[in-house]
Amino acid sequence: MDLGLQDKHAIVTGCSRGIGKAIARELAGEGADVAIVARNKADLEATARELAAETNRRIVPLAADVTSKEQVDRMVAEAAQQLGGLHILVNSGSAPGGSATATGPIETVIDEDLLQDFNVKYVGALRCSRAVIPFMKTEGWGRIINISGGTPATPAISAAARAMPAWCT
Repeated sequence: MDLGLQDKHAIVTGCSRGIGKAIARELAGEGADVAIVARNKADLEATARELAAETNRRIVPLAADVTSKEQVDRMVAEAAQQLGGLHILVNSGSAPGGSATATGPIETVIDEDLLQDFNVKYVGALRCSRAVIPFMKTEGWGRIINISGGTPATPAISAAARAMPAWCT
């Protein structure tokens, strides 16, 4: 299937494994060059080597924590510079289902864990989107995809994920 992504440039967060890695693989398979982002540089470098070998596309590993505006701004600028612009952002950075203590019966929710989930999933996605939009405007084309949810064992969508549509539509 041709999705029209040949020579597009993408950033995928939460990309050293799981859904983020699978998304990066598919984007590269469709002809996009991809900056993969996660906190662990060693895992990212291994994933970049694997995906580049499989797809013959440029895969750029960039370590960043989406809870830090400074790290996000630096990562987006570096991705744009290394890839030659930006067209696609996939916000998928977070643990599947979030923190176990940030969901469930209200008596068991730990405030700090809930706030951390929001900081990663909602505010992190906002930071990345805000940083990438000027590059997409320059290119005259852009797509932002926000992914968040549970695991196969606990498929409930987190409270942070439910908040996203308010600014994504």
